[in-house]
Amino acid sequence: MQATAYTYDPETRTGQVLLDDGTPVPFDARAFDAGGLRLLRPGQRVRIETEGEGGDRRITLVTLQTF
Repeated sequence: MQATAYTYDPETRTGQVLLDDGTPVPFDARAFDAGGLRLLRPGQRVRIETEGEGGDRRITLVTLQTF
């Protein structure tokens, strides 16, 4: 699934992405670390993997979107 980086805190390695419908979804340090990234800037397109649905959905991976 694709999304857009919305917020990112480099100290905690947590933040939020916006899904294409505008829904913000938070990610934790574990999801950020799983993607092997060192930095994330708001506005970057990212690829995410999720588990669960609805209010229980959580991001398990954040990585850069490549075309």
